[in-house]
Amino acid sequence: MLQVTFIRDNKADIIARLAKRNIDATEMINDAIALDEDRRTLQTKLDNTKAESNTISKEIGNLFKSGEAQKANILKEKTKTLKETTKQLEQELNDKVNALAELLYIIPNVPNTSVPSGNTEDDNEETYREGDIPQLHDGALPHWELAKKYDIIDFELGNKITGAGFPVYKGKGARLQRALITYFLDKNTEAGYTEYQVPHLVNEASGFGTGQLPDKEGQMYHVTADNLYLIPTAEVPATNIFRDTLLNESDLPISITGYTPCFRREAGSYGAHVRGLNRLHQFDKVEILRVEHPNNSYNALDSMVEHVKGILKELKLPYRILRLCGGDLGFTSALTYDFEVFSTAQDHWLEISSVSNFETFQANRLKLRFKNSDGKNELCHTLNGSSLALPRVVAGILENYQTENGIKVPEVLIPYTGFDMIS
Repeated sequence: MLQVTFIRDNKADIIARLAKRNIDATEMINDAIALDEDRRTLQTKLDNTKAESNTISKEIGNLFKSGEAQKANILKEKTKTLKETTKQLEQELNDKVNALAELLYIIPNVPNTSVPSGNTEDDNEETYREGDIPQLHDGALPHWELAKKYDIIDFELGNKITGAGFPVYKGKGARLQRALITYFLDKNTEAGYTEYQVPHLVNEASGFGTGQLPDKEGQMYHVTADNLYLIPTAEVPATNIFRDTLLNESDLPISITGYTPCFRREAGSYGAHVRGLNRLHQFDKVEILRVEHPNNSYNALDSMVEHVKGILKELKLPYRILRLCGGDLGFTSALTYDFEVFSTAQDHWLEISSVSNFETFQANRLKLRFKNSDGKNELCHTLNGSSLALPRVVAGILENYQTENGIKVPEVLIPYTGFDMIS
């Protein structure tokens, strides 16, 4: 969430930049400043009341020692009044603190100045494109038909076991999936990311820490009996490793990677663009995450973008990079680059990675700080990216590598799959 001091000092700029998200934040920002002023006024009154009460208590002790019990008893009556006032002020202060926190939780991050204005994904700015779109043979099929033809992914069986959006990978389909996971992890660890295995369920505090709650509560699977949430991405448990942490400046940067299944409800999505692997309720993803010094976070973002580019270049998949416009920007992000692979059989771009800088937005929620060279505590910057999300990468491989005789395996994956053709 945004820091109150940042809001106070940059009110007009924040309102203007949030307008890129197509939000008129004037009322929310004014309310936040007013609540903070009330909070500070109450805090001052409370501090003064407690100080007065402490002074009188010491005076009462001295009066009793000097034998002036009558004066002491008169002052004791005053301390009763001060205690009641203290109790009332504490309640009022607590109410203001909670009201301010609830408001701050629903104000999205301020877009970076480079974020283009726009309302929808059609307004995103293409910044890079690489790879030739293959010319497929007559009768080329979309991946859901290929999956059925070669018996490598069974959507109907998943529907029987669980429901729509929970596919079953079989034979070479399962081995391709496992090969991609291992390949992605290997690429990430070779680049200096430390591998973690993290829980697949998180508590409410973790959801609030990374901004999934309350913003995306409706998209998360909630285990109500235990008040736990199935993770929508490894970003949530991995980032929460550092919740309530004070780092040394020498600890930065921190780079980690991890593989997890991910769970998203994605309710109400229909149509050809969500068929097959295009949109699932359960899917696999390998994530990269960085905790950075604020002075280096945008260099780190560029490095993460280059890292994902390198993987897609090795897979020899045609892809493009988009800088997301304000209207398409995630709630917690200051700047996001989306990677999309071209699905030749569908004639459609498929998002396969988002790489984002959250600046201090998550760190403020997490209380993730470092002690700077001046000995002062400062909020870290957090970043994360998909490296990569598997379903649409698999879809892109199946469709772009299909031939009349079967589906070729990208050369870089053959040592991981143990076969070079699905036929």
